[in-house]
Amino acid sequence: MAPLQPSYPSVDAVPWPCQSSHVSVTEIIKGIQALPKEQRAQVIEFVRQLEEGEIPESFKQGMADVDAGRVVDMETALNKRPPRRR
Repeated sequence: MAPLQPSYPSVDAVPWPCQSSHVSVTEIIKGIQALPKEQRAQVIEFVRQLEEGEIPESFKQGMADVDAGRVVDMETALNKRPPRRR
């Protein structure tokens, strides 16, 4: 996914109370919940990018494996023989 570009030309154009230095977390969450699905996805990606430096690479690889379906449930992993490698 490409880096996020601001949807608004400046902070002054933001339609919900981000301008105030006294915005509560609840207000921010309500504002995010009120966004259309596509914009909520942009917020999620933005937060992921903010946190990127704090997330271990091994965890990111594990999440990529989950997204790609390269996982098996624990019961199967513990009790069944794995398929042969090609």
